[in-house]
Amino acid sequence: MNHPASHATIIADRYLAVWNERDDITRRARIAQLFAAGATYADPMMRGSGIEGIDSMIAAAQRQFPGHRFFLHGTPDGHNDVVRFAWTLAPEGPGAPVAKGSDVAYVDAHGRLLKVTGFLDAA
Repeated sequence: MNHPASHATIIADRYLAVWNERDDITRRARIAQLFAAGATYADPMMRGSGIEGIDSMIAAAQRQFPGHRFFLHGTPDGHNDVVRFAWTLAPEGPGAPVAKGSDVAYVDAHGRLLKVTGFLDAA
């Protein structure tokens, strides 16, 4: 399966919307729509698996960075069953990013995320 740039951008936008969703019920629903039931996430600082584990991990990250949002950085790309994109974490208002990185997501035939591996770059 090939993913044109527009498909990669849609997946990246939906993914970052999950990380930015502060309402617990809405976030969990978005996770359930975007991630496959047995999906996994891992980066150098945290890991989670399944809808519950990924939701708990995102909630913890939000508590650690109140008033911050994830923003897409650059243009996502993808091929076959893989999408990659870069992001920044910055205050909602003016201010420099406090973190930046890139994620690689493995996608099933229905566009749901099976596995995401995150990488942190120097801010």
